[in-house]
Amino acid sequence: MKQYDAIIIGAGQAGTPLAKKLAEAGKKTAIIEKRYVGGTCINDGCTPTKAMIASARAVYQARKATELGVEIGAIKIDFKKIKQRKDDIVNQFRSSSEKGIKSTKGLELIFGTARFSDEKELTIALNDGGEEKVTADWIFINTGAKTAIPDIEGINEIDYLTSTTILDLETVPGHLVVIGGNYIGLEFGQMFNRFGSKVTVLEKSSGILAKEDQDISSVLNKILTDEKIELITDVKIRKIEQDKKQISITLESGKTKKEITATHVLVAAGRTPQTADLGLENCGVKLDDKGHILVNEKLETNIKGIYALGDVKGGPAFTHIAYNDYTIVYRNLIEGTNYSIHDRPVPYCMFTDPQLGRIGISEKEAKEKKLNYKVAVLPMSNVARGIETNETLGLMKAIVDADSKKVLGAAILASEGGEIMSVLQMAMEGGITYDRIRYCVFAHPTYSESLNNLFMKLDK
Repeated sequence: MKQYDAIIIGAGQAGTPLAKKLAEAGKKTAIIEKRYVGGTCINDGCTPTKAMIASARAVYQARKATELGVEIGAIKIDFKKIKQRKDDIVNQFRSSSEKGIKSTKGLELIFGTARFSDEKELTIALNDGGEEKVTADWIFINTGAKTAIPDIEGINEIDYLTSTTILDLETVPGHLVVIGGNYIGLEFGQMFNRFGSKVTVLEKSSGILAKEDQDISSVLNKILTDEKIELITDVKIRKIEQDKKQISITLESGKTKKEITATHVLVAAGRTPQTADLGLENCGVKLDDKGHILVNEKLETNIKGIYALGDVKGGPAFTHIAYNDYTIVYRNLIEGTNYSIHDRPVPYCMFTDPQLGRIGISEKEAKEKKLNYKVAVLPMSNVARGIETNETLGLMKAIVDADSKKVLGAAILASEGGEIMSVLQMAMEGGITYDRIRYCVFAHPTYSESLNNLFMKLDK
């Protein structure tokens, strides 16, 4: 059995940098990856989708260029070129990440599927055949999550798409039905609609983005429906069938029963942790009722020396959170710090167009907590930069503490909403109160300058 100081299972956005830093700190380290280096983010998530969304936005901008006095004429989409560009970017990022691992002294990259055979022992089924047993005092699990398949009659009998397999399509779907009206589903839905697909989104809740405030959901609903995307809410899917020509979906929406047909179905109704095949029963690591690995505030499991990072442990499922997990674990173990995941900021950005940048609490949460709060809202149609650039869809919204005047949260549904949100996140990090932002000098004319106007709404 091969002995290491540290073993990382999964070369994702926590596992890869952690493995390199541990090796650089003098620890004999192995990182085990069953598929591709880079994890979901580089291979199936952030990188490929944002590359393709950029192409879809270019189509949309070309179509509305006439509003700016620019006549383009017929717009032609070369989907093979769009896919090739995406693939090239993914391969560039993946190969760079893999090269970084292989060039790190004291770090071994093993391609295979790891399974616990004892508390600190792993058996690896190697991708190129054979088996290897390894052990270490520190083991870090970074195996991520995969698409959750809902319990719908007939779904396993059809050729459904996931957020991974849809990226391999060679042609634009004729009619794409998306099961799930949240972040992943809406990004793909809008993107393929702009490429020319007819798109129908099915959401079981009473509205899209059920976790967000009602006004945010309503405004985005109108934006998407104005782009001719069909949004059906309060949905119960009864049955899905497929023949050689089409997929038929029988559903109820409220009290209305209907059947819709599609060429493709994308399942985007949540994700599930990849823990089932880890053999955790052999090492004693505990899971919650959804299969996530239970960890404490230092990301350690109930077994000393075994840690879980990223989506596999539950909580916010974002690349930047996984990366922050790595920085917490590394600094605590190697630098002797005492960092924890308690009360860390959880920003996120949905890359629909306009983007939805979010930080802190929503109005809904402030109300539930019975806080003494105020709400500032500014439509993007009142933002000078938005008017000048013809980007007037959406709104800026902030929740502030009425007593301390601190910013508690923000939702920026706007062009470059993620960047505007980040300005407010920095204010929150630094304890800068909304009245200071209201009178702050920002460069003109920028989107962030309109934070003056947003907080001016609270003058009364």
